[in-house]
Formats: sequence, C-alpha cells, structure tokens
Amino acid sequence: MSLFKRAVFSEITSHAGIVFSTLLVVWLSVLIVRLLGQAAAGDIGANVVLGLAAFSSMTALPVILSVALFIAVLTTVTRSYRESEMAVWFASGLSLASWLRPILWFAVPVALVVAALTLAASPWAYGQIAEYRQRFEQRSDLSKVTAGQFIETDDGQRVFFAESPRNPDDELGRVMARVIEPDWLSIFTADSATIRTEENGDRFLVLGPGHRYDLKPGTPELRLLDFDNYGVRIESRTDPGALEAARQKALQEIKARPTLDLLQRGDAESLSQLMWRLALPIAVLNLALIALPLGAVNPRLGRSGDLLLAGLLALLYMNLINLSRGWIANEVLSFAVGVWLVHVLFLALGLGMLWYRTRLRRPRRAARPAD
Repeated sequence: MSLFKRAVFSEITSHAGIVFSTLLVVWLSVLIVRLLGQAAAGDIGANVVLGLAAFSSMTALPVILSVALFIAVLTTVTRSYRESEMAVWFASGLSLASWLRPILWFAVPVALVVAALTLAASPWAYGQIAEYRQRFEQRSDLSKVTAGQFIETDDGQRVFFAESPRNPDDELGRVMARVIEPDWLSIFTADSATIRTEENGDRFLVLGPGHRYDLKPGTPELRLLDFDNYGVRIESRTDPGALEAARQKALQEIKARPTLDLLQRGDAESLSQLMWRLALPIAVLNLALIALPLGAVNPRLGRSGDLLLAGLLALLYMNLINLSRGWIANEVLSFAVGVWLVHVLFLALGLGMLWYRTRLRRPRRAARPAD
C-alpha cells in the first residue's frame, strides 16, 4: 500500500472510530434514560434494562455505522483541503478520484458488517426485545411490585404499593392494594407479605395481620374484615406453554421476522421490510461516495455551508429510503423498482459531483488590448 493510501485509510479509520464511539455513547445515554423511566413506571422490569439496552443498540448499529462512515470520509477530505494537504497530493500526480480506492477499502467491510446486522443480527435482537417484554407481561402481578413504588396492572384494575420488609422472613413489608371488581371496590392493607408455593404448584400471597375494606360503588354498603393471615391465590402465567406462545407472537412482529421468512411470505409489508434491510448496506457505499466530492471545499470560504449541504443531502437520502419503504408497503411502488431506484439516483448524483470536481477546466483567454 502506498504512502497516500495508508495515510487516507488511517485517517478515515481514526475519524470513524471517534464518530462511532460518540454516537454510540449518545445513543446509549438517551436509551438508558428512557428504559429507566419505563422501569420506574412499571412497564418493564428493572432487571432487564441492561439486556434491552444491549439488544436495542444492536438494532441501531447499522444506522450509526452508516452515519459514522459518512462523517469520517467527509471530515477527512475537508481537512485535507483546509490544511492545503490536497495541493501536495495534486502536485504528486494524484486526483480526487484517487481517493476512491482507499475509501472503498474501508467502506466495503463496513457495508458487509451492516449487511450482517440488518439481515441476521437485528431481526434476532428485535425478537429478543419483544420476548423480554412479553415475559414481563406474563409475570404475575406480585412479581412486578417493587418496594417504594406504585404499580398498576390489568389496565389500572389493580394498584399495589409495598414497603421494604422489616422482617428477614418476609418478602415484602407493609402492603397496600386496591382491586376493582365488577361489583366491589376492595382495599387491602397488611403489615407484611410472603409468597407460598404448594406441592401442586399453586402460588399464594399470604398477607400478615391487616384489614380488608369492601365498598360497593353507588351504595352505602360497606364490609370490613380484620385478619391475622389472609391467603390470596396468585394465577401463575409463566408456564412453558405461555412463554412459547409469547415467543411465537414475538416472531410475528415484522421487524423480528427472519429474512428468509420475509422472502417466503412475499406480501407487501414483508417486502417493504426486506427492502429496508437491503437498502442500508448499499447506502453505506453511496454515502461514502457522495462524501468525497462534498468534502472538496474551497479553503478560503467558510465551512458551515458545505457541512450543512452534506448533512441535508444525507438526510434526504435516508428519508427517501423510508419513503420508498412506505410506498412498497402500501403497494404504491413495486418492490422490483423500489429496491434500487433511490440508490441509482444517488449513485448517479455522486458520480456526477465527482466528475464535476475532477474535470479539467479550460483556461480563460486573456483579453486583447484595445487598438
């Protein structure tokens, strides 16, 4: 590898690593905050936050890699122009088109990684995310209760609040529960609670000393019950059959379907998702190509306008891919046309801009002196 190619490849790698790590940290920060908020609201379990963050990051990696490569190529070319390094390469007999080979050496492996992620890893990750959420929904209401938090279940029909246990033998401390039934509104208060599993597998929530208040809405009827121990049978929803049904339901989600399954189904929705998975690896190569002429700037001019144009062009590219996916799903555009139309347009745009940057301009004729 020549000195020029090593220098370009090394700088693109360095810039891509910095941009990728920055984007990934920002993504993880926003994602973990959102997941912690869902855990605090009781929508997911606190013990699966890290797992969901890992799988969600896997699904975001194709877009992050595409953006990182685009910014890396753009900043590398722009820096060479700004610091007049490009003039040295031009004086050595190289042109802007000579950058294509080292850029492709870096872009092709990235495109292959993105293809592996979109075609295999991301669908599996989406399936794991859906299965995690289904497992949490299949859990009993008591297992969702966290000390110090109000938890709503069954669309607000049940509300639980529990304190931390004071007795080591208790699983929960003081418990308050509100249960809405067809005819009665029941409120339970107890000093402690434990879970007991019988030999036949039935599970019971055993409340310690407490009270039960039954109110019939719209009537003055009231019932009061004091108890030393009160057992409530818990319907277990975590049997293997339910988990298998949850897994099958998760696989039915369009993003979680394997790529071969999308090909076999052949409906409009499946083809639109297949188009999206095939589009991202191609977009990696096109964005790297487009970034090359976009980075060729005049060092005497400001840089904000060129970067803004490059960002808008990349955003337009991704939005057109999304638009094509929607058209394929709604059967406005056929899959055979939509899978390549946007990419060909931007490939032609990139080659046209590269030709414009590398073409030789005729020297201007000097004006003749007046007689």
